[in-house]
Amino acid sequence: MEYSKVIAIDGPSGSGKSTVARELAQVLDVLYIDTGAMFRALAFEADKRSVPFEWSGGLKEFIESIDLKYGTSSECLISINGDNLTQKIREHHVSKLASIISQIPEIREFLLDFQRNLAKSSVCVMEGRDIGTVVFPNAFCKFFVTASVEVRSQRRLEQLRESGDTSVSLEQIMKDVEKRDMSDMNREVAPLKQASDAELVDTGNMNINDVVSQLKEKAILKAKSVGIEL
Repeated sequence: MEYSKVIAIDGPSGSGKSTVARELAQVLDVLYIDTGAMFRALAFEADKRSVPFEWSGGLKEFIESIDLKYGTSSECLISINGDNLTQKIREHHVSKLASIISQIPEIREFLLDFQRNLAKSSVCVMEGRDIGTVVFPNAFCKFFVTASVEVRSQRRLEQLRESGDTSVSLEQIMKDVEKRDMSDMNREVAPLKQASDAELVDTGNMNINDVVSQLKEKAILKAKSVGIEL
């Protein structure tokens, strides 16, 4: 089998996969690709422009008119038409918008090509919900990162508080997380699920350093076993 030079990290919202993927990419000195940020950016910008979330309702024209850029720096992870959206897309209401737009097949197809082009040149850590199952089924290394709804909701609450947002309660976040899980796992196109060859990683009782250290060791061993240089 010919393997893609991708460390795929999938998992539900709030599982810690973004932090894990970003830190893992840093310690391995490879490209970090956050696919969730792409869906969030498209959803945020379309909503700002009052574009209906329907392919026949102006979304096609919207997609064709924008210039989506990824990874110019950590301060500007993602932008549309030169507007840095890195922080704006982390607002709580954007999660629901991203969940809606991610269910549109044409949007997923657009970003699928975008993501595959990003990963062509070198080894990368790519995280999302269907990286190991759809985007890169031949990724040489796969992890499925998760945690309980309670743990994930508490993390989300702390993120919002740190950013100064005190408008959302823990109870509301838990409801939103459960709803997002149901939507992601039951959508017709590329549902959230653990790839059969992905290793399950529960971050509920582990600190970030321990998780990253564990995944680094396993990724290096995987790379060596298939002849990929890290």
